[in-house]
Amino acid sequence: MGRILAIDYGTKRTGLAVTDEMQIIASGLTTVETNDLLQFLEDYVASENVDKFVVGLPKQMDNTASESEVYIQKFLEKLTKVIPNIPVERVDERFTSKMAFQTIIDSGLKKKQRQNKALIDEISATLILQSYLASKS
Repeated sequence: MGRILAIDYGTKRTGLAVTDEMQIIASGLTTVETNDLLQFLEDYVASENVDKFVVGLPKQMDNTASESEVYIQKFLEKLTKVIPNIPVERVDERFTSKMAFQTIIDSGLKKKQRQNKALIDEISATLILQSYLASKS
């Protein structure tokens, strides 16, 4: 078995999380500048065994697609051309940013550390991945 890599896509930064090879534990991987994302993913899958990408699906409260879905669709088109052999699944990502911020507060980080948006993106990706894993068990 290979890893599952979760992507919390953003127009500036993208949070990434990954499972262990047994696909049991979700851990934050990093946050990457979105302009560098495809190259990062190509390099990562060249060195690690990845079975699947899980990409956040942003929705409004009324279940309609969020404005950012347009950007995510463009990214997914590029991703499937550059790395066609790894399937992509989508996971509802509503509230992940709020939950990520609350997780940071609960962890006791100082205010300056809580303002680290890259950390919020990475935790959001981890929450997306945990949600995906929970739905499969």
